[in-house]
Amino acid sequence: MITKPLRIAVLFGGKSGEHEVSLTSARAVIKSLQARPDRYQVLPVGITRQGRWIAGGGELLKLLEESAGYKPLPERAAALSPVLTDPSEHGLVPVDRSSNALQPQTLGPVDVVFPVLHGPNGEDGTVQGLLDVINLPYVGAGVLGSAVGMDKVAMKAVFVAAKLPVLDYVYFLRRDWQRDTARWTAEIERQLGYPCFVKPANMGSSVGISKVHGRDELGPAVVEAARHDRKILVEQAAVDCREIECAVLGNDEPIASAPGEIIPCKEFYDYEAKYLVDGSQIVIPADLPAATTERVREMAVRAFKAVDCAGMGRVDFFVSRDAKVVWANEINTIPGFTPISMYPKMWEASGLSYPELIDRLIELALERHADRKRTRRSRQASAGES
Repeated sequence: MITKPLRIAVLFGGKSGEHEVSLTSARAVIKSLQARPDRYQVLPVGITRQGRWIAGGGELLKLLEESAGYKPLPERAAALSPVLTDPSEHGLVPVDRSSNALQPQTLGPVDVVFPVLHGPNGEDGTVQGLLDVINLPYVGAGVLGSAVGMDKVAMKAVFVAAKLPVLDYVYFLRRDWQRDTARWTAEIERQLGYPCFVKPANMGSSVGISKVHGRDELGPAVVEAARHDRKILVEQAAVDCREIECAVLGNDEPIASAPGEIIPCKEFYDYEAKYLVDGSQIVIPADLPAATTERVREMAVRAFKAVDCAGMGRVDFFVSRDAKVVWANEINTIPGFTPISMYPKMWEASGLSYPELIDRLIELALERHADRKRTRRSRQASAGES
């Protein structure tokens, strides 16, 4: 039970192609936390595209509001201070540049970090590893779950090991494509055929993804994907299927929400259809037979556990039009978090409001951190152990 306001550091921005999407999610999370000052104090911490960590209270919140039109965080701003992490303080420390020497000044202890970062260098385990090193509780998956959830090739291998059905796929490194384009073209056509999807293995929000209808489109699609990652995934297209998503919440005993359906306004649910163009439809709960709904929910929990996820995760599926076949597509360990994003909307339809969802995620972060502290890190036996 919370007896005093918890200090929540909301971490947003980041170096990935999803920087602006992160700012949109962070605004919603911060507003929800600020609406309950008896429970939470908010410490906004931004990460610029160049990787600078910045803090600045009201000034940073103002910049966050100004980014509503998908404007990135500035690299330099007079009122903002660069931030260092300090394990001895169990918190975050801004650097005072008012004198010639750098004089760190503590922002005070942090109770929980809420990473609202999407894509590489934030959702992939890098930030989670840093927070583990400085011993701070944080919302969401740990290093392993984040890394596997980010890398679509590793994710699919884990799904297959967990006996979750996935669409056929091929992967290679961009240098492999450059060295022997003909070989990989033949391999893709032999194993997958057209249409197929070409994706960077480590990216989200459909950044760098192309639907390929024939050989003439394959090369440009690989070049586009290779702009975003060294590892390229080529996946069989789910022809005449529905796009179904399911939200999962919990740690060791996760639960699944009512599924939702995305009906894209374009040929597939790409970045423009998600964020820039109106017309895509969201149906929650998805109109599925009861048996298919339960199968999706059961598979979502299995996928969540398979990658060792924690806190939250959104699992995406393809369902055949007759609702008889379900394929697991991917898991997103830090899903979009605006009030109209699929993850909170699916929980709202399942009886959990946006503020209640935020509360539960913070509780899960503290619960998981307490459990981690039970793990002995030394060969020395503690007092009372034999």
